[in-house]
Amino acid sequence: MLAPTTVVTRQDIDRWQSTSVNDVLRRLPGVDITQNGGSGQLSSIFIRGTNASHVLVLIDGVRLNLAGVSGSADLSQFPIALVQRVEYIRGPRSAVYGSDAIGGVVNIITTRDEPGTEISAGWGSNSYQNYDVSTQQQLGDKTRVTLLGDYAHTHGYDVVAYGNTGTQAQTDNDGFLSKTLYGALEHNFTDAWSGFVRGYGYDNRTNYDAYYSPGSPLLDTRKLYSQSWDAGLRYNGELIKSQLITSYSHSKDYNYDPHFGRYDSSATLDEMKQYTVQWANNVIVGHGSIGAGVDWQKQTTTPGTGYVENGYDQRNTGIYLTGLQQVGDFTFEGAARSDDNSQFGRHGTWQTSAGWEFIEGYRFIASYGTSYKAPNLGQLYGFYGNPNLDPEKSKQWEGAFEGLTAGVNWRISGYRNDVSDLIDYDDHTLKYYNEGKARIKGVEATANFDTGPLTHTVSYDYVDARNAITDTPLLRRAKQQVKYQLDWQLYDFDWGITYQYLGTRYDKDYSSYPYQTVKMGGVSLWDLAVAYPVTSHLTVRGKIANLFDKDYETVYGYQTAGREYTLSGSYTF
Repeated sequence: MLAPTTVVTRQDIDRWQSTSVNDVLRRLPGVDITQNGGSGQLSSIFIRGTNASHVLVLIDGVRLNLAGVSGSADLSQFPIALVQRVEYIRGPRSAVYGSDAIGGVVNIITTRDEPGTEISAGWGSNSYQNYDVSTQQQLGDKTRVTLLGDYAHTHGYDVVAYGNTGTQAQTDNDGFLSKTLYGALEHNFTDAWSGFVRGYGYDNRTNYDAYYSPGSPLLDTRKLYSQSWDAGLRYNGELIKSQLITSYSHSKDYNYDPHFGRYDSSATLDEMKQYTVQWANNVIVGHGSIGAGVDWQKQTTTPGTGYVENGYDQRNTGIYLTGLQQVGDFTFEGAARSDDNSQFGRHGTWQTSAGWEFIEGYRFIASYGTSYKAPNLGQLYGFYGNPNLDPEKSKQWEGAFEGLTAGVNWRISGYRNDVSDLIDYDDHTLKYYNEGKARIKGVEATANFDTGPLTHTVSYDYVDARNAITDTPLLRRAKQQVKYQLDWQLYDFDWGITYQYLGTRYDKDYSSYPYQTVKMGGVSLWDLAVAYPVTSHLTVRGKIANLFDKDYETVYGYQTAGREYTLSGSYTF
């Protein structure tokens, strides 16, 4: 693949001592995370300056079920205990995956690679506690079973800085509780044929600061139930690989006043069911491969939910073709896809890339791709919906140099992304509409290298994301980011230092109307982590996040946690 990619393993996550998926993703090139406070609070992922809804999130290759009108993935709710691996691709990928893949694709893998049992526990600031048990056992020579249970809870802190909640301040802690179960059964029928069944579910509760209206219930508690089930059949031959997956997921997202309960008429409910069937194939041809696949998806809302009064469904069938071939010093890659959607009809996307190794170990890459974002059911049929919405469309160019110089693996790229038909909300008509345009230009540089016992990983991002009509900056995107990870081992202790610089960004002050644009300053953040293997089975870990207790915000008016401490241990057998 010529597109820039990053892979995160479970070993990386344990070394960083991450307690959330957002903490993992914030370290990756091109990623900018914003959050309305601490654990479990509403969050957004921006990749290369695109909208949060322009990021496609997959779980084991299957699209994450998204309830709600925003159409963007809130990974603050996804349990970190389920994450065994993260595969991250930057740039347009709609020609393979369809809708949403404008800024990039994040594929979270839940499948464990190694058998065994692990028991872990952790404690930290703001009354944080986490308990986790997981096991993978072999049943005979051909069958293995994986089970996991996880419990995480924090009392949190008051996320709104100055009680900015309308007419009433809420000087309370905004906590988060998550309970997770996971199970998987895998069986090898032959050396080439295998099958699997797996399922997981989580039950989350989040307290947050809401806007209060006198005489009305205060909806300041969120309850999210989510479950997913899938089954698949794989063929892994020497030349041909094929996989068929069918999946079902169901999410129920309540917002309610805890004094009245989530079934009270004042509560809101976003409920979504998603059905997926996908068949992917890959054949080795020459010095490359050809891939082809088809996928079908149906999303259904339940009548009477918070944003969709009646029940609706949306169906999409996609077919795609990919190719990768190396010819001498040149590598060529291409993909094309056609989607047939029950709402807006047929839509086609394509992309092409070429790489030239002009000197051994040094390569130039040029690419162009189109992508799109389909309107979701809330935007189409909700209280403020517009059934005549068109998909958002994107055209992207990128040029990159990469190489290996004196032991340093490096890559420098420049890109441009023109997005049209952006879906926006009209305060006057109280409807969604297609009108917005964005122009995003950026530079990305990455490098990794070793100096003796020290391992260095560094990245730099410059993003100029602007409204192409008003020439104003897009909100909540840092213009510059610097990320640096330093790891080393000393006297059996594993040490890690994480540095992140977040540049200036703009946001809206929603405390009074008309809303004013505000500029938010940059900040430098340091984390320190250490781990020690007491025995071959027992490891203890400690971490200080935001080492210098910096006061900053990524969403205007919402405080971050400040300095936090965690202490954890794991026992494997």
